[in-house]
Amino acid sequence: MPKQELYLILNNIRSAYNIGSIFRTADGVGISKIYLCGISPTPEVNDNPSSLRSSGSSSKLSKTALGAEKTVPWEYHKQALRLIKKLKNQNSNLKIIGLEQTNKSMNVFKFKPQFPLALIVGNEVHGLNKKILSYADKIIEIPMYGKKESLNVAVATGIALYKLLEKQNASRD
Repeated sequence: MPKQELYLILNNIRSAYNIGSIFRTADGVGISKIYLCGISPTPEVNDNPSSLRSSGSSSKLSKTALGAEKTVPWEYHKQALRLIKKLKNQNSNLKIIGLEQTNKSMNVFKFKPQFPLALIVGNEVHGLNKKILSYADKIIEIPMYGKKESLNVAVATGIALYKLLEKQNASRD
């Protein structure tokens, strides 16, 4: 049975190590494509030394991706909001799901995904901004039971992706 379309949008992720780790997880779940946006480092070396996506990032990303940056399709887009609008125009059935803690977010373990789906994940400190969240069809969060308010972005992305994959596989049985 063919897999569902599952995309990942990484907006303003600062750490190349986090991006690399997410690439590796994305390979594990069979992501259709990763969209890197804003200041998110890319697997390619950028020759502009003043860029936040500059040269040292590529080797750090590769160190944690362990080759997944070569096997997972990806694109870079400067602005996530423009990308979201473009993707929705190309496929009106695409569901945009934000991973963020808000008063409107739903527990990821209770969420029933519909495909095709694009999971959007934000900056390590600031998360996703309200403008981007306003374009999300749903917002999901990972419940926190300890004293910390959130997880590392790569860990949170992995949990969410595997939970979506579990729901996808359960719907096929």
